[in-house]
Amino acid sequence: MKKPAAAPQFVPIRWRIFSFLFGFGLLAYVQQKTITVAAEQMMPALHLTQLQIGWLEDAFVWGYALFQLPGGLFGQRIGARRTFVIIGLTAFLATIAMPLAPNFFTGPTLFAALFGAQLLLGVSQGAIFPVSAGVFEAWFPPRRWSYVQGLQTMGLQLGAALTPPLIVNLTVHLGWQRALLWASLPALGLIALWAWYARNTPREHPSVDAQELLEIGNQPQVHASISMRQVLRLIGNRNVLLLFVAYMSMNYTFYLLSNWVFLYLVQERHFSALESSGLASAPPLAAAVGAGLGGLVTALLAQRFGNRWGYRMVPLVALPAAAVLLMFAVNAANPYLAVASLAACFGSVELTEGAFWGAAMTIGRGDTMAVCGVMNTGGNLGGIIALPIVGYFADQHAWHTAFVIGAGFAMISAAGWLGIQIAPPAEAS
Repeated sequence: MKKPAAAPQFVPIRWRIFSFLFGFGLLAYVQQKTITVAAEQMMPALHLTQLQIGWLEDAFVWGYALFQLPGGLFGQRIGARRTFVIIGLTAFLATIAMPLAPNFFTGPTLFAALFGAQLLLGVSQGAIFPVSAGVFEAWFPPRRWSYVQGLQTMGLQLGAALTPPLIVNLTVHLGWQRALLWASLPALGLIALWAWYARNTPREHPSVDAQELLEIGNQPQVHASISMRQVLRLIGNRNVLLLFVAYMSMNYTFYLLSNWVFLYLVQERHFSALESSGLASAPPLAAAVGAGLGGLVTALLAQRFGNRWGYRMVPLVALPAAAVLLMFAVNAANPYLAVASLAACFGSVELTEGAFWGAAMTIGRGDTMAVCGVMNTGGNLGGIIALPIVGYFADQHAWHTAFVIGAGFAMISAAGWLGIQIAPPAEAS
């Protein structure tokens, strides 16, 4: 049956759908980072140690890493619209459980409740970015995939930059429990609007007109009934494995920059804590700019040179540049020059996000959520590997060694791109 003509849209529906995913990504990073910022008040109030706070953060990381692929498969099976409602509400419940738990538990039981809440938050958020990739596959033409992925990653970095001042100001005026409760409320509004407005595909949305359908084009059918045999075939695919390794290696460097810059500036560059808190915001802001710019450049290169080299070119330039900038930062005599180099390094690393996610979508057509789940499992494994290694060398004040290893992983990631063939579908290769 032919769709009735609709009035022209000032903002295309696909970009409205994108704005929801931008919001989900930004709020996810706010939810992730609140415990780190609120820990200063939580520890004395709840009689927690720094080690226990570390275990709570580990609970999130493990839940998040292990549920990337299951989250992607879940999204493929039931559709993105219902998936975001389910995981959004679950993440909201896990978030409010943190400030509410002390009202009901004490001692070891309280710690177990906090640990479970953080684990549940990680599990619920595991599906966000694989399922987002599936939404982008359905709602945008392939030439836009790396661009929208880069823009969403920009939102994550803005969320990371927003969280510390937001939570610090709320805790000062309200205390840590009410601060976490108030910070969790915007998610409910976003979930409700998504449940009302979103659809899994453009053809299901009553406001999408024929012109926009033509601009989006024919998108691959999502494999909702994917079998375990097909999943294993995807995991064993050469291109998917190379993306896994390359993304894991890149994220080792990413976690070095995102988690340890503040401590490096205090310990090694001898900035005050107050000054370091301001200077440490420069790298994530540079990363936000890099993510958006990298997605746009990758999209243009893919149109100009084709997928094979169009997706490779940014990582092959940006990752070696990041390695050089990392070594320049650790050897710079001027501390402010070191900060500038770290910011440029983080921006270079994040230039590659659009290429990674766009390539995974192109390889995995129809199975995009699953393939992106596999790749992002590797990305989080890079963080799991990085945190104890960097932590060990930081404790030894061997920052030079920590940075050398980070530069090495950036080069390994770049080398991996030489073997990745961007040719869908994944099962065909």
